[in-house]
Amino acid sequence: MQKTVHSWKTLSLVEETIALPTGVVTHHTTVKHPGAVVILAQAPSGKLLLLNQFRPSIMTWFLEIPAGTLERYELPIVGAKRELEEETGYSAKTWTELGTLTPMAGFCNEVQHLYFAQDLSLTQRLQADKDEVIEVQEVSCDELLQWIQQDKITDAKTIATLSKALLRGLIN
Repeated sequence: MQKTVHSWKTLSLVEETIALPTGVVTHHTTVKHPGAVVILAQAPSGKLLLLNQFRPSIMTWFLEIPAGTLERYELPIVGAKRELEEETGYSAKTWTELGTLTPMAGFCNEVQHLYFAQDLSLTQRLQADKDEVIEVQEVSCDELLQWIQQDKITDAKTIATLSKALLRGLIN
């Protein structure tokens, strides 16, 4: 049995009765999410693009790399290209897939598709959503790592995407 308790934009809160692998039947509530994209982008300067974005959920400015929710039936690479341009004003010629993240598997089915974007060109098509307040910055990889160590950056998707790019030797 499945019941949608609430829907908002592309998200829904669903209660359902499920059977666990042990055979135990239980009730579980899941936030259904269409998926998201996360982009670590290297500017022409060699530095990485970072957003300083006001996040109303925590009522503070938050340092993170570009990311966004996929639109209905949108392929992840298409969403990544759209989000990079909307949030930073850049497009990229070279895209490298870095895998996926499941950030909140205990209560949400969101899968984040990670990308490394290079060969950027400024398009001036910065079109943040009405509810987004974003400042774009360029920072070195060393600065990014230092800010993570200092807890100036606490965003999990930023930390994980940077880690995957470093482990692959894409940046240094």
